[in-house]
Amino acid sequence: MSVNTEAYHIIKEQLQAKNVHLVAVSKTKPNEDIEALYALGQKSFGENYVQELVDKAASLPSDIHWHFIGHLQSNKVKYIAPFVYLIHGVDSEKLLAEINKQAMKHNKMIACLLQVHIATEETKFGFDAASLTEFISSGRLSNYRNVVIKGLMGMASFTEDKTIVDQEFSSLKSIYDHTATALNNTHFDTLSMGMSGDYALAIEKGSNLVRIGSLLFGARN
Repeated sequence: MSVNTEAYHIIKEQLQAKNVHLVAVSKTKPNEDIEALYALGQKSFGENYVQELVDKAASLPSDIHWHFIGHLQSNKVKYIAPFVYLIHGVDSEKLLAEINKQAMKHNKMIACLLQVHIATEETKFGFDAASLTEFISSGRLSNYRNVVIKGLMGMASFTEDKTIVDQEFSSLKSIYDHTATALNNTHFDTLSMGMSGDYALAIEKGSNLVRIGSLLFGARN
């Protein structure tokens, strides 16, 4: 078992003091590691790969809140729709439409975060500020009655330059505030930004949900 329980307790204490939610990123990690954190009271786990998530959800406690945090392809939504707790990376209206369609099939609501592209890398996915504003102001969101937009998610550039990361987090917080005002919706309450290397800065800039993996589980296999 490679779970760092000491780090978990320290991080949980830090986050609880600031009312920030922790998603433990368990991708590629064995069930035993997830069970070890679950035994300490951790209920929210994040996965990047659909098949791995489906397998884990079938064999681990049913009250775990499974967060899908990777890039989700439309044709894979149907596999996680029955049980997923929150989909973080909704990076297009096409994907939102498919999530809505699958939610309707199961007669349920699926909670989502819209992903905003804030990083300098081209490999990151998401809406830009202009396309997000256009989508929200168009009123088309009302077409998707089986999804609940809980907030926004963004990933900062992979860089040692904290100034760049600081600017990107500040930008996303500004977009989040603007979107919250435009939606005027009590469900819209989550800003997901920050991972193992930058979560403290993300919280400083307004994040209330962080995705932490390597600090808890060690480096990925």
